Amino acid sequence: MPSTLQIVIGNRNYSSWSLRAWLAVQRSNLPCDEVFIPLNRPETEAALRIHSPSLLVPVLKMDGATVWDSLAIIETLAELAPDAGIWPADQYTRAVARSVCAEMHSGFYRLRRDMPMDLRASRPGEQHTEGAVADAKRIIARWADCRARFGAGGPFLFGEWSAADIMYAPVVGRFRTYGVPADAETKAYMDAVWDQPDMAAWVAAAVSEPYVIETV
Repeated sequence: MPSTLQIVIGNRNYSSWSLRAWLAVQRSNLPCDEVFIPLNRPETEAALRIHSPSLLVPVLKMDGATVWDSLAIIETLAELAPDAGIWPADQYTRAVARSVCAEMHSGFYRLRRDMPMDLRASRPGEQHTEGAVADAKRIIARWADCRARFGAGGPFLFGEWSAADIMYAPVVGRFRTYGVPADAETKAYMDAVWDQPDMAAWVAAAVSEPYVIETV
């Protein structure tokens, strides 16, 4: 177990990848210091050069080692805290959860491009490009499949709060901001994510954050 952990994040209102890593830290229950770097400011690049090999956030630092990708951070924390429930316990279920997370990590580009995360905003009906809507429909179908097959133990994709929900938490924010149409089951899942205590704490901090970045 490392003697020190540090998570480097960007703006809570805009940085979807920071949100994922931070939620994983909270799920791990490991003590972790936080470094905040405001993005899109004159001093941002110099600050990132101190902490991030990719010049991006988030970054997890532990006893001199650096992990600079959100999914790698989740995997690292799962290894450090194997009993924290970051991944489902069952091997097959865990494999599906990893696939779902990897799909989010590398896919749904049009949704991420056309509906950037902005937790403070309310823009129903905006940014509904053909590509973003198609991605949203695929995501909703994936959520429904996970809930039907693995969700009996709770309100989340695999029952209990896990890495899968953490990876899709920013998508819930996007759906809320841009008013993506959703059926009752999808709305129930989105509400569960939005009300999850760590997510709610992040959103509250995002609302009070003073920084503004133009997203659309």
